[in-house]
Amino acid sequence: MDDERSARDPGAGVRRIELTMRRPRFALYAGVRPTLVIGERGQPTQWGRGTWQIPTDRPVVIEVFLFNRLWRFGRAEASLTPEDDTNWEYRAPMLPFLRGRLRPA
Repeated sequence: MDDERSARDPGAGVRRIELTMRRPRFALYAGVRPTLVIGERGQPTQWGRGTWQIPTDRPVVIEVFLFNRLWRFGRAEASLTPEDDTNWEYRAPMLPFLRGRLRPA
């Protein structure tokens, strides 16, 4: 029954999170944009602030990484529960072999 309701009403059972993507002022890479993965579904993003929908009834894993056509780097991951904060921040690393940071803003 809940599946039928969510199919009719796309706004049922979802909430929005705000994620700010920050790049360092000085980095040893150029022209790289972040990729956001929410629940095994990847989507390219832009630097700056954006909002995404996540389900309210279950935990969801979000992951951010950078890709420069050769390798993935700057990976950061967080598991969000329905009680978690809705404002998050990703900080990209300065060097292309380090990890990024994903934390509540």
